[in-house]
Amino acid sequence: MTTQISQERTMSVPASPRQAGATVWLTGLPSAGKTTVAFALADRLREAGHRVEVLDGDEIREFLSAGLGFTREDRHTNVQRIGFVAELLASNGVKVLVPVIAPYADSREAVRGRHQKQGTPYLEVHVATPVEVCSERDVKGLYAKQAAGEISGLTGVDDPYEAPEAPDLRLETHGRTVEDSAAALLALLVERGLAL
Repeated sequence: MTTQISQERTMSVPASPRQAGATVWLTGLPSAGKTTVAFALADRLREAGHRVEVLDGDEIREFLSAGLGFTREDRHTNVQRIGFVAELLASNGVKVLVPVIAPYADSREAVRGRHQKQGTPYLEVHVATPVEVCSERDVKGLYAKQAAGEISGLTGVDDPYEAPEAPDLRLETHGRTVEDSAAALLALLVERGLAL
């Protein structure tokens, strides 16, 4: 005997913004500051009593998407897996912060569509740091490796990055502190009724 699990979940209205789940997807180039800002925001939200998870792109690739490469198809699959987990957590009252490059607009739209179908709040934040600044930061040494010919397919350099045309927030991290960036994100959540 098999049991079917319904794709449609009954959504209940949270009692307060503190209990409201949501996915905040931070997209941008490598070394744009996505993960740093996500963890700073996570600290602020936890201090205010929110349930928070950060789905870090590197950790997801190691544990959930091991074996996937960096072709367009593999990148799409990776983003959809992350989007599924994010929506599942968010629909259960967790603020899910997703600092993942997700270079292709259609992949991000598919994730947004999944959230909309389930009635789960989804915010897209473009961490709009110019490639010149990212290559100076070069947190993981990727830009140096690409320049030396050791790697190819670096997003924004020799592989495409499709910047969001109409994100919920365009966040320029260069010239501002991490705390200022986290505050701007928190203000967006407050504005949307997802935080106090």
